[in-house]
Amino acid sequence: MARIILADDGIVFDGKTPEQGPLGGAESSVIQLVETLAARGHDVSVYNKCAAPLDYRGVKWRPIASGVPDSADLYIANRGDKLLSLCPNAGTVVFWTHNPCSYMLKARYLWQFWRRRPVIVFIGDYHAKTLPGWVPEGGRRTIPYGLPDLFCDAQPAEQVPGPRAIFTSNPLRGLDWLLDLWSQRIEPQVPGAELHVFSGAATYGAAGARKGDAMGQVLAKVESLAQQGVRLRKPVGKAALIDELRQARVMLYKGDINETFCLAIAEAQILGVPAVVQPIGSMVERVRDGETGFICDDDDGFALAAKRLLTDDALWRTQHDCALATQRAWRWPDAAAAFEELMEHR
Repeated sequence: MARIILADDGIVFDGKTPEQGPLGGAESSVIQLVETLAARGHDVSVYNKCAAPLDYRGVKWRPIASGVPDSADLYIANRGDKLLSLCPNAGTVVFWTHNPCSYMLKARYLWQFWRRRPVIVFIGDYHAKTLPGWVPEGGRRTIPYGLPDLFCDAQPAEQVPGPRAIFTSNPLRGLDWLLDLWSQRIEPQVPGAELHVFSGAATYGAAGARKGDAMGQVLAKVESLAQQGVRLRKPVGKAALIDELRQARVMLYKGDINETFCLAIAEAQILGVPAVVQPIGSMVERVRDGETGFICDDDDGFALAAKRLLTDDALWRTQHDCALATQRAWRWPDAAAAFEELMEHR
């Protein structure tokens, strides 16, 4: 058994947060990783901005203000440079990054990387390519997010859904573009089609609050398109999201250069929902073109692929079955084992 500490200085959350409402992909993945490591027999603690101490599902959640212990077998600094000065006697130090790495090219990050030499862990191949080779570190590893059991074990749709598309990402990541394409080139070609938008600032904590005005403008546009089948829905917790995905026929998402994994697409694919995306960011790692959805280079191709999946039952069934057969392979125990290996090779 190893003593493992993860530190995070981002938004307020703990192990119970996903049961209470929506939560961003990075925070959800922190919870999944630490709970899986605990289930594998390790002594796991998280020091973050949790509102109060909590022992839950084998993980000890503690306010970071109370102080991070000096030692651990594995210390994971989650995203923040200031965290690299903590836990000075750790056996293995990991810097877990979730976003494109341009933010890490600042002097304060580079100093900590040079001084501490952490193993930098990326969540995908596209993500790893965003960090220049000259950045000092103690190693580089790519460990994709595991796929959550809640989704992998859920029962997918048994019948072909009606012509309902779904969007479950940040409203600033291509939703404005999608609304134009939907209202002008998709919905007019598909009688009765609906686009359900599960999006809002609440999912992103303080970061969402800072961008609330910009998000609000896009969401107001969603509401203005009710006559063209666009439905604004509040973000929901994971269990409710599974029910919504079962009713969706296709996930529509342009992609974004800031998407280094895209849990929203992964969750849809796990449940057999085909996706139409463009080759931006990590989209090519999430969708198998022509098999579990379509990766389209331009707007014409995107609109046509969306129309096909909304209307062609045989095509939907083929891609649905392929997604169920191929998109559930890498789960959190696999990711946790990869983190354990970092201790073995120190």
